[in-house]
Amino acid sequence: MRRHELSDAEWEFVRPLLPHAESRRKRVDDRMVLNGIVWKFRTGSAWRDVPERYGSWATLHTRFCRWAADGTFERMLRAAQVKADAAGAVDWIMSVDSTIVRAHQHAAGAPKRGLRSPGLGRSRGGQTSKIHLVCDGLGRPLGFTVTGGNTNDCTQFTAVMEAIRVPRLGPGRPRTKPTHVIGDKGYSSKAIRTWLRARGIAHTIPERADHIRNRLRRGRRGGRPPAFEKALYKRRNVVERCFNRLKQWRGIATCYDKTAAIYLAGLHGAGMFLWSVG
Repeated sequence: MRRHELSDAEWEFVRPLLPHAESRRKRVDDRMVLNGIVWKFRTGSAWRDVPERYGSWATLHTRFCRWAADGTFERMLRAAQVKADAAGAVDWIMSVDSTIVRAHQHAAGAPKRGLRSPGLGRSRGGQTSKIHLVCDGLGRPLGFTVTGGNTNDCTQFTAVMEAIRVPRLGPGRPRTKPTHVIGDKGYSSKAIRTWLRARGIAHTIPERADHIRNRLRRGRRGGRPPAFEKALYKRRNVVERCFNRLKQWRGIATCYDKTAAIYLAGLHGAGMFLWSVG
């Protein structure tokens, strides 16, 4: 097996999740196409540079866009999470953070309307995107959002938390509520703490220095400092390790895609491989 190709166990896992083709025309093998898509994102190459052994690059690109639009890659990620949750292997003490991704010049130029928003922002490093991620206590991704690189972390907190949706194998609603959330000072805001308390979610988020000064300046009216478990906060590094593993995929470490939806589909596909599906 080549390094960038699915193992037999991985193929058996994803095969039932692929959409059924109704066309009577001879169809390029789905496994070969999926291997080509994996190769493209692992290496960060252009679609035209995908080796001929995976078939026509146009076929790969067309099928990838079709699967991205119908949510195939998100279903793959959800299925991996369901499998782990059914085995009791999901650690629901979660960490949230974001990372900047440099956008290649090929990522620019898409129309900025509705779903075709490219998710690019101007920052010191030029045009960048930002991945907002929540992962479980073992550093495996549970939910993503993609924004421009100049977007403040705290503005995406509720969106990335609402991206957590782990269906159950049997009856019952999908699980969406972690037992504990760990975040850095970028998420230290009254609105976020109120949102978490309203849902009964414990959290460990350090106070920002200006918040501490304002609270002390007000005296008794400033209220008590929020609870903070220093030992538990040390577990926040799992989200950094998750980012490091995702960025081993060069097509994720640099954004080459013109739309946020396409880039997000690549994230879902790469994230699926971080779960043990074999």
